Amino acid sequence: MSEPRRRFSDGPVVERVDVSRLSPVGRRPSLGSYIAQLWGRRHFIWADSRARAFAGNRDTLLGRFWLVGKPILDGATYFLIFGVMLNASRGVENYVGFLIIGVFMFQFTAKALTGGAGAMAAGKNIIRAFTFPRASIPLALVLRETISMLPVLVTMLAMILLIPPHAQVSIYWLLFPVVFLLQALFNTGLTLYAARLASAIPDLRLVLGFVSRFWMYGSGVMYSIDRFVSHPTLLAAMQLNPAYCVLEISRDLLLYARMPDMTLWLTLGAWAVITPLFGFIYFWHGEEEYGRE
Repeated sequence: MSEPRRRFSDGPVVERVDVSRLSPVGRRPSLGSYIAQLWGRRHFIWADSRARAFAGNRDTLLGRFWLVGKPILDGATYFLIFGVMLNASRGVENYVGFLIIGVFMFQFTAKALTGGAGAMAAGKNIIRAFTFPRASIPLALVLRETISMLPVLVTMLAMILLIPPHAQVSIYWLLFPVVFLLQALFNTGLTLYAARLASAIPDLRLVLGFVSRFWMYGSGVMYSIDRFVSHPTLLAAMQLNPAYCVLEISRDLLLYARMPDMTLWLTLGAWAVITPLFGFIYFWHGEEEYGRE
């Protein structure tokens, strides 16, 4: 806010400017102000996510087919290796549906981890050019992956219904959207953590690919953990894995028409609340670091 100019008889024009409301560019705002800024950009985040949701494979011949084609090919590969060659299907009811749910659902979380690691590097140009809350980038990524996952889920449900032994639609299917929502919330926190860590340590983007594969083998995607892990302490620790909880709950609801154990619900619910909450605060603390050389 400027004060009226004062002209001296034989000197230059003097003008006072109130700079009390100005702050250095790039400084981290307060948490409340940061959330308000994000809320003000919600329409842009939604529009950007929706526009890019199905554009990831536009340079390929089959385009959007690969959204569902890749998990189908992954599932077929794992079925041949684990179901046929290693006989991991022994003792698992409806192993085909078991494997389909494992592969399709786990890929949602795996993409959140690896995509979050590259989010800030991919958005570096826009970060340097404009001032905006940097959390918009990983949040838009999560929303984009969630939208992209919808046709994948439809394909997954169709496959477990059509491929023998057929799953049966039951009242428990109505609870499946709750599982998907909890998984999406967990993925949000995971993406925020990965985005800041990989921004600080770029080499981490290469390491997280191996972490994702190790996590997949430890989550019971291709086989029942109970069959291969007998030590009670180790088994209890593995059952705290949020990805394992997602898969077990989804299989109980969709394949076996039964209510999952309440411990699984509580464990996944805790991950779905704590991970995005602390992930957001952790990301916000690094707001001044993003985009630096």
